[in-house]
Amino acid sequence: METIVVRVEAVRREAQHVHSYELRRPDGAALPPFQAGAHIDLHLAGGLVRSYSLTNAQTERQRYVVAVALDAGGRGGSRCVHERLHAGTLLSIGPPRNHFPLHEDAGHSVLIAGGIGITPLRAMQARLAQLGRPWELHYGARTRAGAAFADELQALGAQVHLYFSDAASGRMDLARTVQAAPAGAHFYCCGPQAMLQAFEAATAALPAERVHLERFAAQQAPALDGGFVVELARSGRCLPVAPGTTILDQLLAHGIDAPYSCMQGICGACETRVLEGVPEHRDSVLGEAERAGNRTMMVCCSGARSPVLRLDL
Repeated sequence: METIVVRVEAVRREAQHVHSYELRRPDGAALPPFQAGAHIDLHLAGGLVRSYSLTNAQTERQRYVVAVALDAGGRGGSRCVHERLHAGTLLSIGPPRNHFPLHEDAGHSVLIAGGIGITPLRAMQARLAQLGRPWELHYGARTRAGAAFADELQALGAQVHLYFSDAASGRMDLARTVQAAPAGAHFYCCGPQAMLQAFEAATAALPAERVHLERFAAQQAPALDGGFVVELARSGRCLPVAPGTTILDQLLAHGIDAPYSCMQGICGACETRVLEGVPEHRDSVLGEAERAGNRTMMVCCSGARSPVLRLDL
């Protein structure tokens, strides 16, 4: 798995329980280019690998910036970042990947964020402003103290709308926001599950190509029924997938160097080409048309509807 060694150049407090981390190569060389909406994997202590969205402008080639909210009830990644990453720390990261791309030629873009979901949308806003494209940003959080980059974004002007549950502004009305947008607008949303569900309901009547979202957590449990065989096309090996295990579990158990990160089907790191067979898709990355095409699958969480899956591994 390709990685890049970077140094934590600076750590900044962006909000209550939210820190940003500026990452640069130790030798000052340029980092691989990225587009707004992209994320990188941080390889942390204890073998943890976690994905975080890049929140700085895509024109910046010397640094990556991620912002991480401490989640006391999470799986340990955010706590590891907050406790172990300090200015001067060296760590390995994966190159940028983007499953939440910005359509730069849209006539109007509506950016909708909840909590730490602001991170990819901040990069999108910067890109749209640079291009001179019309945009508006709607950003909701429980409190202003917990809203990363709130002051900076509010200073951009009337295109930015902030909503705080404990303030007079109240909660965001997603249905009204969608209805008020210009015809042909593209909509982007990143935030907690309840917001994403409301966003999907509000945009249900719109063409799918104008509706874009990114999730922090899996929508479905992983496929654990097993009872099928994975054939590895490059080596000819056949691996039975037993009940209670995933395809990725079996690949790793047999020493196959398969890429992975979130293990929840939300980051796209383990996307693998399907050569034969029918997957049972359980990821939150592929769109409906991509799922129907069965050309790729996320092996960390998806299973099989056919007795054999032949994969490009």
